[in-house]
Amino acid sequence: MDLTYPAEAEEFRTEIRAWLEENLPDGWFDDGFEMTDEERKQFNQEWPQKLFEGGWICATWPSEYGGKGLSTMQGVALAEEFARAKAPMRGDFFGDTLVGPTLLQWGTEEQKQEFLPGILKGQTSWCQGFSEPNSGSDLASLKTTAVLDGDQWVINGQKVWTTQGHHADYCFLLTRTDPDAPKHAGISYILVPMKQEGVEVRGITQPDGTAEFCEVFFTDAKAPKENVVGGVNNGWKVANSTLAFERGQSATTGYRRFEEEYRLMVEAATANGTIDDPGIRQRLMQYYTKIQILRINGLRNLTTAVTGKKDMGTVVLGATNKMFWSEMHKAAMELALDIWGAESMLVDAGPESGSWPGAGRDKRRDGYPVSPMMSAFFFSRSETIWGGTSQIQRNIVGERVLGLPKEPKPA
Repeated sequence: MDLTYPAEAEEFRTEIRAWLEENLPDGWFDDGFEMTDEERKQFNQEWPQKLFEGGWICATWPSEYGGKGLSTMQGVALAEEFARAKAPMRGDFFGDTLVGPTLLQWGTEEQKQEFLPGILKGQTSWCQGFSEPNSGSDLASLKTTAVLDGDQWVINGQKVWTTQGHHADYCFLLTRTDPDAPKHAGISYILVPMKQEGVEVRGITQPDGTAEFCEVFFTDAKAPKENVVGGVNNGWKVANSTLAFERGQSATTGYRRFEEEYRLMVEAATANGTIDDPGIRQRLMQYYTKIQILRINGLRNLTTAVTGKKDMGTVVLGATNKMFWSEMHKAAMELALDIWGAESMLVDAGPESGSWPGAGRDKRRDGYPVSPMMSAFFFSRSETIWGGTSQIQRNIVGERVLGLPKEPKPA
């Protein structure tokens, strides 16, 4: 494992840091800085344009498609500096991190020219249409259909847990295009416009009162024939690429929000006396230890990627990483509630000004703010489900890494 960064990456880091200091709001780096709701709203509206003008959205993409063509290590430095500054780095998560890289790998030149500019400018919003009410972990059993009618696909079916579906312009949709083929072989990956008749989006209210997850109903919805990515009936391979991008984008930055949570927990436990509880201390050290494991594993994966060397150990890490951090974080949020106690449920109680890593203060329930830490707690329960459930991840490790027999199918 190499812990040193090349000179080009460190020089680039200085450039990024200077840009952030110049473009983030005055006082951003000061202790106790916070924005009013109106200032936050204005920042969220203006920041994507600043990112685009700076060339930071999808900067690792090839220059011919609007990126900066960064090296791997420059891309790492970019991600680390934005994480250090706690500055948003994306215009749209699904577009920047999932659809864009998928189009770069599988899309036609026409698809790249049509869709990539909107992603780069932060102007096009996306949602993911994979899971269905009876096809979550067994995704290949999906029932949504697309039938070609002239130059249009006609789509019927239902998707669920569609994050930001009520705001999206497009959905990258997995749908069955050959009902007679084996279930993995008859699926296509289609880019479907959301703002049309035949698409109904309903918010699913979560325990914290917000409704970012949605269910989407397609009734004779349309998508152009040319919007199939990777070829008709090849959607399973394309979707696996998208899921790999979802699971592997934060090798050296993903642990940082957990470090901030740990710092806030120790600070609060010291202030309210729960640090004197041996059980609390033990759980804090367990969390700290797992964060360091996550950090070191990220550096190991990065070293393998940069050197191009084959390392079966990093292959195993890739298979276990999502399961490791999601279960770690679920336990950590239970620890946070034990440290703060009943106050954690109050909007204005909890850490510092009420903020919590990964949970913004702009969430609302019936017009009132939602407790950020409680929102993060509820969301942590879902982290062992989305992006591959822990149960499925264990099957993957058992069958593909350990070589154990496949799980028997129900009779």
